[in-house]
Amino acid sequence: MSDPEIRVSSDLPSRRCLGLTSATAVVAASMIGAGVYTTSGFSIASFDSPWIVVATWVIGGIVAVCGAIGYASLARRFTESGGEYLFLSKTLHPAAGVMAGWVSVLAGFTGPIAVAAMTLEVYAGGSRWVGTSFPAGSIACGAILAAAVLHSISVRPSARVQDVVVALKLLLLLGLVQIAATVPRSDWQGWLPAPDAPAFSWASFATALLYVSFSYSGFNAAIYIAGEVRDAETNVPRAMVGGTVIVAALYVLLNAAFVLIPPREAIAMQPDVAVAAATEIGGDWLSTAVRVIIVVSLATSVSALIMTGPRVYAKMADDGFLPGLFRFQNRVPLRAIWIQAAASMAVVVWSDLKSLLEYLGFTLMLCTALTVSMVLPDRQASLFGSTRLPRIAAAVYVIASLLTATVAAFDKPLGALAALITIGFGIAMFAWDKRTNIDRKGGHG
Repeated sequence: MSDPEIRVSSDLPSRRCLGLTSATAVVAASMIGAGVYTTSGFSIASFDSPWIVVATWVIGGIVAVCGAIGYASLARRFTESGGEYLFLSKTLHPAAGVMAGWVSVLAGFTGPIAVAAMTLEVYAGGSRWVGTSFPAGSIACGAILAAAVLHSISVRPSARVQDVVVALKLLLLLGLVQIAATVPRSDWQGWLPAPDAPAFSWASFATALLYVSFSYSGFNAAIYIAGEVRDAETNVPRAMVGGTVIVAALYVLLNAAFVLIPPREAIAMQPDVAVAAATEIGGDWLSTAVRVIIVVSLATSVSALIMTGPRVYAKMADDGFLPGLFRFQNRVPLRAIWIQAAASMAVVVWSDLKSLLEYLGFTLMLCTALTVSMVLPDRQASLFGSTRLPRIAAAVYVIASLLTATVAAFDKPLGALAALITIGFGIAMFAWDKRTNIDRKGGHG
């Protein structure tokens, strides 16, 4: 049996109802999630200077923009929904595409949805207006259920709601940056020497970059809804690159405030580092305001991921690598949305935040590096009128990602092993599916 072709659904044009603004909002909502509000607390515990943490966000931003440029070049060629599954199936081999699709199923969306929802619960559960009376996981699961209901209705209304909320989120976060900027430099306690801090190590630095890479991982979100974006050849690349640049600048400013202003002991190993920093900057009123901002922010992140993930599963179902129940029903992949929601809630119940961040960082970094590497041999790749820019950016992204993952693996071997197992499982599923189809064909022969 020959390898199955990647097909384009005949009803795609009828579903193209999203513009550049909505596509950019999906990118921003997918990126601005749990990572930016949690990872600096874990990272600062490994360094004697907060400037090292700030450096990781700057480097991570540059690498993410390079990755977005690489993805944007691929998105100009392939304008259907499907993400890495579609890109790798078209440019490398269907086995690589199916592997990437299963990585999306197991880690690309299920894990990040759970992380965003769990972090939402951390911030909402510690607030005066919610309290801690709810059972563990209930707030996180409630957020996932609400997003699933929203995106089960229709694409256009849910996208419009998301556009408005994302715009509000960006304004609120910029307001937080502005308030932090008013703190006199003499009151910045975080940049003072920390005598009890560990010495610098490259393994710890690579692990910090791994956390940061997860925070930037949503830069490719627009490719998952490309089949529903008008003028996708132009708007999807613009949404990815423009959205990534905006978010990267915001990330650096936010995390500079998180680690430079409060004392190191107040934020080290704290999953709610943003609230700890806000308390030092403006007291209880600002910490309460930040909780509200973050809960809204994480709710939109959950929503964006619930929106994009099932599109990959629908594409895999169209091509015969997942059961037909994952396909679109009318204008939304209804069953896929609810299967995605159920899987994410299961992860909420059975995992912890820090370990999940490490696993996702390795897995998503390796998968995206493989996808971006497909730009390197393509001498016809172009973006913004340049044929060299995509290949240079792709080389930077691939080298930085592989180097970071390799060094970090010495510090976090279990996370690296789990990532390799996930990738191996995806390849095994392709082999199993192909064998099943051969047996089925033989049985009818």
